[in-house]
This record gives sequence, C-alpha cells and structure tokens, in this order.
Amino acid sequence: MKSLKVLNHHLADSNNQLAILENEGLHKHASFKDKLATMGQLPLQATGVEIFQVNVGKMCNQVCKHCHVDAGPDRKEIMTKETMQLCLNVLEHSTIKTIDLTGGAPELNPNFRWFVTEIKKLDKHIIVRCNLTIILANKKFHDLPAFFRQHDIEVVSSLPSFTKDRTDRQRGDGVFEDSIKALKMLNAVGYGIPESNLQLNLVYNPAGAFLPPSQRALEIEYKEELLKTFGIRFNNLFAITNMPISRYLDYLLSTGNFDKYMEKLITAFNPAAVQNVMCRNTISVSWDGFLYDCDFNQMLELPVSTAQSRHLKDFDLNVLNKRNIMLNQHCYGCTAGAGSSCGGAVAD
Repeated sequence: MKSLKVLNHHLADSNNQLAILENEGLHKHASFKDKLATMGQLPLQATGVEIFQVNVGKMCNQVCKHCHVDAGPDRKEIMTKETMQLCLNVLEHSTIKTIDLTGGAPELNPNFRWFVTEIKKLDKHIIVRCNLTIILANKKFHDLPAFFRQHDIEVVSSLPSFTKDRTDRQRGDGVFEDSIKALKMLNAVGYGIPESNLQLNLVYNPAGAFLPPSQRALEIEYKEELLKTFGIRFNNLFAITNMPISRYLDYLLSTGNFDKYMEKLITAFNPAAVQNVMCRNTISVSWDGFLYDCDFNQMLELPVSTAQSRHLKDFDLNVLNKRNIMLNQHCYGCTAGAGSSCGGAVAD
C-alpha cells in the first residue's frame, strides 16, 4: 500500500480535501463556524500554549488505512537537525513544559534520540507517539523501551483493538502480533506497571464510520482482555475520533459513508467539548518548522491565524497564547459526543 501522495491521488492536495469538506453533501449547510457563532463562541481563542507538539517527519514503517498524516515508508519529509535546534531555542526560552513528538514514526528520524536528549536537558516532559511495531522493525530499534525508560518518556501507542483481526485490518498484516510483543517489552522495563511511574497509554480509534464508545468502559475492557490473554498492563486508554481528512476521508468517500459520517459528527455536536479542544492549549509544529493550531490543521495546511508568528523562526509565545483558532468542517470531529483530542475524550 502506497501513500496518497506517491499515488498522485487527488486527496493528497489539501485544497481538494477542504473543498469536499466545505461543499459536498447536506452538511455544507451546517457550518462549524456558524454553529459556534450561534453559541457566542466565535472567535474560538487559545487559552495558552501548554503542549508543544512536533511532527518530526512523515516517514513510517506502516501504512494505516485511517492515517490522517498519509504517512508511510515512501514519505521522505523529515525534520532536519537545524529545525530541531529551532525547536530547542523556542523551548529554552518558554514556560511550555510538555513536548509531544509524533510522525509518521518519530523514531525513524535519524536525529530522534539526539532531539529527545536535548529536550530532557531543558527539564521538559516528553510524550512519544510510538506505533509499537517500530520497536520490532529493526535490531537498532530493539532498545527503544530502555531508551524511553532512561529519559522518563511517556509512551502513547495505537492499538485499535485487543483482537488480531480488527487491528490488522486497520493497520496491516502482522501489526497486532508485533504490537503485543512490543507491549511486553515495554512492560518488562517497567512501563504500565502499577508500582512504576513510567506511563504507557494506548489509543483506540474506530475501524469504521462510527464514533468511539465510552472511553471509560472501553479502558476497563481493554485492561481485562490484555491482562487475561497476554499478561499486558497499561495506564490509560484514549478513545480518539477519526477525522474526515486524508486516508480516512478517502475511505469514507470510497465506501459511500462520507455524508452519513459527517451527519453523525454534526448531530453528536457537544458544546461542552468545545471548551476543552486540544487546539486551545497546543501548538503544532510541522517537519519544516511551520506552526498550526493542531495536527489536523497541519495536514490540511491551515496555518495559525497569527501572520507575524507562523514559523519557529518568528515564534512569539505571547501572540500565540492569545490567537484565534482556525476552524473548518473537520472540527466537528473533535466536538462530537465526548469530544476528541490527542489525549482522548475531552467531555463527560
């Protein structure tokens, strides 16, 4: 399976994605901006940058069907050491405490370990979004659990199901088996163990055109099944709604589910979720140093509204702390039901 970009697919162009989101189906009459305006919540403003999320590259050892990044082995966009240094310059002179490293598979960036080591020197908390299979992909990655432990990194990993069939269907053949092996390796060094402070959190996202079930109930089920069947422990489960962009948008269109899915998101709109959407306390940094409100806006190439601070070279935390958030129809995904963020549900 190849990325949309390498296939020259029309959805590899963010403008085409936005055109579909804004103009196709009945949902075009249900503008997300208008919805917030009627509630008196427009403009939606940032509450202050607490999380610095960095996409260190789109290269990945997997090609997942739902991937909003369109990541894969054929993606060559990789953050350079020079751009990483710009990140470090920003972090050294800011009060931001949490750094969230993502990709692709962030570990495939040749300067990943150097970057992590330098961030820790600044006394920051690091989250790494590890797809688990990267640990088994090559011998040079087998020591990642030990490296994560050495630097007290919080590991967040996707596991769409505690069964082989559903996981492999979404993420590729053999992914479930390798994920289980990797989770055991993480447990072996202390991750997810009750008496340890090493955080191991799993991510669930639906395999079809539907919203996630209750995050609390799902976490209980995951913990029971993974412990009983494989002896695996973890800390928290994050239930994340699939965003109707990139490969998941392609899935929705090709299966005739686009209109129905958008209708579900719109119907399930939750005003309480709006208050806690991740874009309000996060800044997203692309592999080439540009700034976005969130990872989803980054993939749709919707830059931050602050024209004077749109790149690491011009980073102005005071301006970014008070910015207006860039909105579009995909934002219904973060405000449907219990809401959704990189840390799971945002509303009860």
